[in-house]
Amino acid sequence: MTMQLVERKNPSCSAEELVAHGIHPILAKLWVNRGIQSIEQTSLELKHLIPPQALKNSSAVATYLADSLVNHKNILIIADYDCDGANACAVGLLGLEELGKSYGTKIHFLVPNRFTMGYGLTPEVVDLAAQQTPKPDILITVDNGIASMAGVARANELGIAVIVTDHHLPADELPAAKFIINPNQAECSFSSKALAGVGVIFYILLALRSELRSRGVFDLETQPRLETLLDFVALGTVADVANLDRNNRILVSAGIRRMRNGQMHPGIQALFEVSGRDYQKSNTFDLGFGLGPRLNAAGRLADMTLGIKCLISKDLFEARKYAKELDTMNRERREIEGSMQETALINLADISTANTYSLCMFDTSWHQGVIGILASRLKDKYHRPVIVFAPGEEKSPSGSIVLKGSGRSITGFHLRDAIDYISKKNPEMILKFGGHAMAAGLSIDELQLEAFQLAFEEIAKDWIDEDTLHRKLVHDGELPSEMINAQLAEQLSNEIWGQGFPEPVFTGKFKVIKQSLLKEKHLKLELQALDGEMKKNILGIWFGHTELLPPQTHLAYRLLVDHYLGYPRAQVHIEAAFNDQT
Repeated sequence: MTMQLVERKNPSCSAEELVAHGIHPILAKLWVNRGIQSIEQTSLELKHLIPPQALKNSSAVATYLADSLVNHKNILIIADYDCDGANACAVGLLGLEELGKSYGTKIHFLVPNRFTMGYGLTPEVVDLAAQQTPKPDILITVDNGIASMAGVARANELGIAVIVTDHHLPADELPAAKFIINPNQAECSFSSKALAGVGVIFYILLALRSELRSRGVFDLETQPRLETLLDFVALGTVADVANLDRNNRILVSAGIRRMRNGQMHPGIQALFEVSGRDYQKSNTFDLGFGLGPRLNAAGRLADMTLGIKCLISKDLFEARKYAKELDTMNRERREIEGSMQETALINLADISTANTYSLCMFDTSWHQGVIGILASRLKDKYHRPVIVFAPGEEKSPSGSIVLKGSGRSITGFHLRDAIDYISKKNPEMILKFGGHAMAAGLSIDELQLEAFQLAFEEIAKDWIDEDTLHRKLVHDGELPSEMINAQLAEQLSNEIWGQGFPEPVFTGKFKVIKQSLLKEKHLKLELQALDGEMKKNILGIWFGHTELLPPQTHLAYRLLVDHYLGYPRAQVHIEAAFNDQT
């Protein structure tokens, strides 16, 4: 598939103001092209966070929770099974216990088994929660619950209050919970709609601390330091691929700063160790591709209880034990994923994706815990919205198997809205669904699979124009060869990049001095930039690529720092190679 090069530019704003304030010219250009327009917007100090009072219902729920702590109400957190949900649970548990320490508060949690109880606060989960000791007076959902109409109704029947904390897009109907905290609900003035689930519960803790402070429980000097929870907030936000607007960048920056300073929880440190990452040089890449997958493995293959126990461990020895188990699970997950991907590619061998606008696949052997990763891999490979189904545990009303689906989309096609449209047009087709623009989950009757595949392809054709299907590589222009150095690489590595604030990709033409295969899987290179007078050799690597490059080549790459024998050196990580006509 051909790829179109598109340079990222912001013609409405100049980088001169930032440069005048001492910002490196390259960094100033990168920031301006990502929407930063003033030196004030570059500050990521915690004092610039949006105040919690802007979050709808936050003051009311803070008052309610403060009263609940005073009255020794039993609180049970209903966690989700992904990395965001696990970290949100850890934040809720530790934060509420710390805020309620003077009342002897002890918070408990429950993680539903996604394979037997479904997603979110289902009636089955509520019934299980009601059997816990002590029996809960209040259920707090984290990173789920906005679509749990039946589960909240069941809790109301049992006299258990429900506080829904979530960030997923709400449907037309909302659950009849006592409180709903979700920046994406109607009439919520909170300007950052990108909060992850862990960010929502952190904000509730901020509001609760403010309420307890107003009651004289503690003052500014004696109040609990909730910033100690920001390592969890950073990990959950990055792993959930939340859009890194300024508010999220503030949260993530503060969390990573704590990690680099060794001020993280033992569970986070143990995850750094098993993933082979250096917490002193940690960045968003480490969180998204090192720590996050190991936590997610528990939710994909079993349940997230193990992951949460790792996060909330107060002892490093215990945390390491849990982290090693998570690492073993992640290795198993990778083997399952590899097998599933091989099957998917065999099934696609006879299909011309050039004539399709979407991919929708099912195999009886696939594991429902790994279909999201497979969907992501296929989306990246074929640049099409993808939904992958696997057999679920329960039966549909027709008596057939329920298929669990996970989808990933491309820019320009809102996946959740597409599924919502199909559901409204075909009321019997989809049993339940939820998600975002770029990722969604759903359940259907196995008998509806073929009809759904046709409906999904039809709406993809209606909503996607041909230009959207052309893969684009958005880059930041050419980097002068003298700037390809360890100093700039180190500076870039210290910044907060991620979804919505993408890591820089540069382009340039290079002479290939040496090239060889590393572990028979990766292309290792020595390059010289063709521009300028400097002829220093530049180290390069192209992960997952084994085809040798021509003597001269046009590359798109990321500039990273590699620490060799303790000394930093620049290294280019290649994203793509182009011919001169590109």
